Amino acid sequence: MFDRTFILVQQLRYNRELFTGLGLLIAVMAGWLIGNFGVMGGLITVGLPVALFFVVSILLEPKIGLLLYIHLGFALGFTRFVQSEIPFGLALDGVIMLTLLSVLFNAKRMNWKRLRHPVYFLLVFWLVYTILELLNPEAPYKPAWFYHARAFSLNWFYVGTIMLVLPITKDEIKLLIKTWLIWSFLAALWGFKQQYIGLAEAEERWLAEGNAKTHLLWGQLRTFSFYSDASQFGAEMASVTLFCAFRFLEEKETLRKVVYLSLALLFFWAFAISGTRSAFFVLIAGFPSYLVLSRNIKLMLQGAAVAIPLLAILLFTHIGDSNYHIYRIRTALRPGEDASFMLRLENQQKLKAYLSNLPFGAGIGTSADTGARFSPNHFAAQIPPDSWYVEIWIETGIVGLSIYLIMLLGIIGVGVYKVWQIKDPWLFKLMIALLADFIGIALMCYSNPTLSQFPTCTILYITSILFTTSERWDTKPQHQLFSA
Repeated sequence: MFDRTFILVQQLRYNRELFTGLGLLIAVMAGWLIGNFGVMGGLITVGLPVALFFVVSILLEPKIGLLLYIHLGFALGFTRFVQSEIPFGLALDGVIMLTLLSVLFNAKRMNWKRLRHPVYFLLVFWLVYTILELLNPEAPYKPAWFYHARAFSLNWFYVGTIMLVLPITKDEIKLLIKTWLIWSFLAALWGFKQQYIGLAEAEERWLAEGNAKTHLLWGQLRTFSFYSDASQFGAEMASVTLFCAFRFLEEKETLRKVVYLSLALLFFWAFAISGTRSAFFVLIAGFPSYLVLSRNIKLMLQGAAVAIPLLAILLFTHIGDSNYHIYRIRTALRPGEDASFMLRLENQQKLKAYLSNLPFGAGIGTSADTGARFSPNHFAAQIPPDSWYVEIWIETGIVGLSIYLIMLLGIIGVGVYKVWQIKDPWLFKLMIALLADFIGIALMCYSNPTLSQFPTCTILYITSILFTTSERWDTKPQHQLFSA
C-alpha cells in the first residue's frame, strides 16, 4: 500500500513538473508570437489548441467534420470583417479533407456498398472529365485549374462520398435542417440590419472595392447579409422561403403552421431586399415542382389558387411598383425589357462564336475572377460569364456542359424515382421539399453561380444525396409530424 502511494505521489510530482514546463514553453511561444505578429499572433496562440481539439474530434467522428463544414460555410462571409491575406477558404478544404480521412480511419463503421449508386457514378464521371481538362491545350495557366476544380467537381465528390457511406440517422437529418434554418434566420436579420439600419465599416469598404457597381443600383442597396454577394443571399432566402412555405402547407398543428408561415414571410421579404431578380425563379420552379411531386390533387389546387393570382398581378398589373423591391421582382418576368439581360445574351453570342471550335472549352480556371487573375489577356477572361452554366460552357466546352447538365438531370430523375417510393409520410414530405428546392436552384443557376458558392452549395450537395438515397430512412407509414 505504501509503495503504491509513493509511486502515485512521484507520478503526480512528475506530471506537475511536466505540465509546469509545458506551460512555460507555451507562455514563451505565445509571447514570441504576439511580440512578432501582434493581434494575429494572439489569434494563433488561442486558435492552435482549438484547432487541435477539432482535428482530434473530426478524426474520431467524421460527423463532427461534416457539421463543422456546414457551419464554416455560413461563417465564411464574415471574413470581410477580417483584413488579412489568410485564405480562409482553404480552411473549408482542410475540414472536408480531414473528414474524408476520418471516414477512411473509421472504415469499419461505414457502408461502402452505397457507393455503388447511380448518382455517385455521375459524380465520378464528371470528376474524371474535369481532371482530364488538365490536358486541355487551350488553358494558358495550368495551376488555375485547382481554383475552379473545387467548385466544379471536387467538393461535390467529397461531400457525396462522405454522405453516402456515413450511418446518418433521422435525428441527424433534423439537426441539418435546423442548422440551415437557424443560419438563414440570422442571415435574414443581418440583411434587415444592413437595409434599414446601415452597413458596418467593413461592408462599406467591401462596396468601395468595386462591388458598389452591382450592389448599389439607383441609390438602392442590394442587401447581401453575410453571404458572398446579393445574388447568393437572394437565392438562399428564396430557397428557405420555399421550404417554410411547404412546411406551412403540410403541417397540421396550428402553432407550427403559424411559425412556418411567419418564417416564410420573413424569408420572402429578405429575398426581396436582396434585389436578386433571378432568385425569383427558385420560387417559380420550386413551388410547382413540389406540388407535382406531392401527387396530392387537393394540394395542387390550393397551391395553384395562391400562385396563379400572384403571378397574374406581377405580370399584368403595376400594383406595388412604387415599392422598389416589388418593382425589381416584377422586372424578372419581363427579361426583354431588361438591358442587363440583353447584354448577357450579346455576350453569349460572342462566346458562341469563340467556342465553336473548342468542344472541350478554354480550360478550367480561364474565366471569371480566376481567369482575370491568372490569364487576363485570354479571351475567356474578357467576357463575364454571368451564369454558372455559361462559366462551365466556357471552361469545359459544349461537351463538359452537356455532361454537367446530364448529371443534374440524372440527380433529379433518380430523386423523383426514389421519393415516389417512400412510404413514411414525414420522410416523403421532407424529401420532396428538398428535391423541389434543388430544382429551383438548378434553374436559377442559368443567371448566377449559386451551385458553386458557400454555403448554398454545401447544403445542396448534402440534400442531393439525401433525396436520392431516401430509402435509407424509410419505414412503414407512421402518423408523425415533422419538427424542425
